[in-house]
Parts: sequence; structure tokens; C-alpha cells
Amino acid sequence: MQREAIYRIRHDVYAVELGQHPVNTAGRLTDRLDDVNRYLVATRDGSLAAFVSITPPNVLGYSVDKYFTRAEMPFDVDDDTYEIRLLTVLPGHRDTDLAALLMVAAYRWIESRGGRTVVAIGRDDVVPMYVRGGMRPTGLTTTSGAVTFELMHADVAEVRDAFDALEPVVAAIEQAVEWRLHVPLRKPAACFHGGESFGAVGVGFDDLSRRHDVINADVLDAWFEPAPAVLAELERHLAWLVRTSPPVDCAGLVAAIAAARDLDPRSVLVGAGSSDLIFRALPRWLTRASRVVLLDPTYGEYAHVLEKVVGCTVERLRLDRDRDYRPDLAALVELAASGPDLIVLVNPNSPTGQHLTVDEIGTLLDAAPPSTRIWVDETYAAYVGQSVEELITRHDQLIVCTSLSKAYALSGARVAYLAAAPHQLEELRSLTPPWVVGLPSQVAATRALESLDYYQGCWDRTHVLREELATGLTGLGWDVVPGQVANFLLAHLPAAGPTAAELVAAAQRHGLFLRDAGAMGTALGDRAVRVAVKDAATNDRIMAVLGAVAAPLNAVAQGS
Repeated sequence: MQREAIYRIRHDVYAVELGQHPVNTAGRLTDRLDDVNRYLVATRDGSLAAFVSITPPNVLGYSVDKYFTRAEMPFDVDDDTYEIRLLTVLPGHRDTDLAALLMVAAYRWIESRGGRTVVAIGRDDVVPMYVRGGMRPTGLTTTSGAVTFELMHADVAEVRDAFDALEPVVAAIEQAVEWRLHVPLRKPAACFHGGESFGAVGVGFDDLSRRHDVINADVLDAWFEPAPAVLAELERHLAWLVRTSPPVDCAGLVAAIAAARDLDPRSVLVGAGSSDLIFRALPRWLTRASRVVLLDPTYGEYAHVLEKVVGCTVERLRLDRDRDYRPDLAALVELAASGPDLIVLVNPNSPTGQHLTVDEIGTLLDAAPPSTRIWVDETYAAYVGQSVEELITRHDQLIVCTSLSKAYALSGARVAYLAAAPHQLEELRSLTPPWVVGLPSQVAATRALESLDYYQGCWDRTHVLREELATGLTGLGWDVVPGQVANFLLAHLPAAGPTAAELVAAAQRHGLFLRDAGAMGTALGDRAVRVAVKDAATNDRIMAVLGAVAAPLNAVAQGS
């Protein structure tokens, strides 16, 4: 609440110092837009040091309207236009970076409110700073009192691109500034998962029967149904399950996991899917100063959380195609011995489908100092029949993240858990909301864990289906990566044919959704495709669609 101080400073600077306005006896300067303006201020040692004003869309217009007609302005002014004005740094602070800091703050304030265009008029001496910040001069100038101004504008998306390129500046601001805006300095980044097939079904759920026309091979949902015991329990009690609050601490589900996996219940922490646990744990354990080792390529959510949410340093262990993307254990051991804060292993890895044995991960744990946490994501481990959960009693820096989505056909239920030494989970328990897993999901997961014989048959059948699909893809000339063990295949398209993006787009027009895997790492190139394994009939449909689109795409790629 420093408006009165701002009005007096405006008089001192713009009337007395710059001669832009007449000096007045009240010693304060305001205008009609102050009824709608928002001020962002910077203080040092508790005193006002600088400020900037933002005029949002409003019925009164903008200050630039006093000098230029809308017809003169070489940009559109609409309900998404904001004006930055009155960027002011007090004497004694003008040799600092406060002006640039306030420009960054103003852009983030505008961007977070959906602004698309920013306008400003800048004095001759500050125009270069505006330009460095992304503003474009128009060549239109005006004089107010003794000061000449130039009209400038910027597209917020372009400013965002410029801002993203200034990572050292952003990092320096984070280190030096106590940021109190109700919007973060860094724009939160969205995490891309694929799953575009649901758009074809309809995100409004108005006609779920459309799912029969779609093959969702871009996500790795199970091809089989949940166990009969799961479906029977849900059908028998559905109305009650939907309307009833679950056990607040998921105690029954925890007990079922502990019994099925031979774990101490104190070593189990449940969540609404692995994403919940990833987002709950990693930002709590890590800071921007942390160092993390990540496979490249691997499941993209980890890179997103580590780099975009936490902002820590990520060292990537590149997986090479000539090794079938199998991790180099010696290189991993060397990295572990160097003492990073965290090592993340998706095992089996997605999208490569490769697997490290329990003994190999034990070797890695032996090499790591106690301060290095090793996070093993076992979302697909059931397809292999090996888990490193048994090692948590001997290695208290090991955290195992297990989702029941893919192997237990419960993707829609969103159930997962961490297995770790109790002290690793203590803090996370305090951050876990009550009723974190819904009652239908708790019941479904409990019955699923009691139905191992059913699921083992499904997992065994998956291996057969995967090999049949691999044979079909190889017949199309695709290079299917050998040694894969989970419910998907990674393959490379022929160099003379279409790119992965072109193939994925063409297949979508036939209702088949595949994953262009290139964005999952730096090593895959533009012809890597990941395909989920489905039942035999659906795999036949996949091959039929690929056969239909392959010839035209190959002809285009070869210029015939």
C-alpha cells in the first residue's frame, strides 16, 4: 500500500526532474488511469527503490491513447492488451538491475493473466533497455513537456521466447531477489505425456462408445481387463463406493501392498498414481543446487519435474542405439560414486524397453554414497518378474516407485506406492493429503493384489503378443530394438521413409495413435516410434493401418 509515496515520487521525477509535467504545489502526480493501474514495486532495506505501472484492459483506455490514435498504431489493441508505463528507479538505485527486474516482473504478471500484447512508450534513454526486454520500436514518437517518447509493442509469446533464452539471468534473479508476486518467476511448464487418443474419444465423455473406433497405442494401458475379482467387487458395490469417503490413510490398501510384496507397512507410502508421488517427493527433496543423473532417453515426466519444476542440474547418461539402448553399468557406477543427490532409473525403461537386473542395481547401490538417493521406477517390472524392493532393507537410500496402472490394468484408478526405508517416507507422509486415493480405487487395487494368478497369465501372454507385433513391424522394414521386455516396442523407421511425426499424423487419420518417441530424449532422432502392445485382434488392426499408410508415405518420402 505505497500509492501515496508513488504519487509523490512521480511528481519528483516526472515534473521536477524531467519536466514532463508542470510542478504543482501538492507535490504529487496522478492521472485518471490510476483507478485501474496496478503497481509493482521493488524495495531495498525496507524502502521503496523502484516501481512500474501496468494498465490492464479497461474502459478508460491506455496512456498511449493520449498521443496516438488506434489507427496509427501498427498493432491491434483488444481485450488482451496491457500497457507497461512509469518504469521508475529512484536516485541511488539507478546503477542497479532494478529496472530490468521490474520489466521481468511486469511481463510475468501480464503473461499469467493471459495477456497477448504489451504496449509502452519509452524515453529515448530507456528505449534500448525495453528493446533488450523484447519490445519492438514502431518509429512513432511523441513529445511530452521536455521529454520525447517512442511507441513500442511486443507479443507476449515472443517475449516468452526471449525470456526462456535468458536462463542465467533468471537464475541470478532467483538467487538475489525475494519474489513476492502471486505468480512464480518461472512460468510453470506443462508436461507432455502423449495420450492424444483421448481427444478422439472425447474429453467431455459425451459418447464413450467412440473408444471402439480408436486404438490408443500411444499410451501404455494394459490390453487386458482388470482381474474378475476387481470388476465383480466394483459392480457389486459401485453406488456405495462412489458416494462413500474412503479410509483417510489408505490403511487397508497399505496392508494389501505390504502383504503382496512382503514389505513392512511402514515402508509403504501410497499415492494417486506415480505422477502424484513424483511431484510430491522430488520437489521436496531437491533444490536448484541439486545434481541428478537421468537416463537419456527415459520417461519424460522426470526431466520435466527436475528441470522445469525444481530447476536442478541434470546429467544425462546417453543410451546408445548400437547397445540397443541398454545402460552402461560401468558408467552408471562411476556416476553414482561421484555422489549426485539423486539417480533416477526407470526399470524397465520407457521408451527403450530395456531392463537392469536386481544384481546390477545392487552393484550401483554399493557404489553410491549414503547421501545419494536412488529412485527406481518399476512401473513395468511385473512384466519381468523381478523387483528391487527386497533391497530397501539393506540400502536405505533406495526408493522404489511402483504403479499399479499398467501391469494391473488400473490406469484409470490411479494407484501407486513408494517402497523405501521408513525414514525416507516420514516427511512425505506429512505432505500426503487425507483420502489421497479414492475408495473405488483402493478397493480395486486391493482385489488386484489378491489376484496374482490371473495377472501372471496376462503378463505371460503379453510377451507372446509383443513378439508377434515385433515380427509384423520388422516385416514393414522397421528396426525393432532387440531385448525389450515390457508391454510396448520401440522401433526406428527406415531412413528412406517418413519421419515419426509424419507417420504418427497419418496413422491418426485412421484412428491409430502411436507415440513419436523423439521428444523423450536426445538420442532417438526423428524416426523413433513407440507402440503399445495390444490384444491379438487389435495388433492385427495396428498392422492393417500401418500397411495402409506406409506405401503412400514411402512414395512421398522418396519423391515418386
